[in-house]
Amino acid sequence: MADIVLAATAGAKRVADLYAGVGTFALRLARHATVHAAEGDAGAVAALDRAARTMTGRSRITAERRDLGRRPLVEKELEPFDAVVFDPPRTGAPEQSGWLAKSTVKTVVAVSCNPATLARDLRTLVDGGYRIESVTPIDQFLWSSHVEVVAVLRR
Repeated sequence: MADIVLAATAGAKRVADLYAGVGTFALRLARHATVHAAEGDAGAVAALDRAARTMTGRSRITAERRDLGRRPLVEKELEPFDAVVFDPPRTGAPEQSGWLAKSTVKTVVAVSCNPATLARDLRTLVDGGYRIESVTPIDQFLWSSHVEVVAVLRR
């Protein structure tokens, strides 16, 4: 998944990692871009911040505790970013997808563990002017029916 995210955001100078968790993508993205990570869980944000402080170029990551379901990044806040990665919980990101659809962000990478909510969020983004470039299912949990999906969208 990380390889797909990195390839899709190659060349982006400023990336937002939404629902960032402990930095699975943010820490990798920061090797090549300035990253703003937003996550609702305080423990995850603290762990991401600690990990970022051990990196060379740690000033490339800012971390914010933010409940994106209640307070998504809105159109104006999204303006500085060349790319946005979002990896929400199983419920998806309907509010954040709505604001992304109104934004000028050129590349969006959606990572999901729930194909149904991903489809709903992608519909919002496509209706907002994005085109789906690729959708990659990943059988990460071999002995379960769960599948991870990474979708790349561009304007």
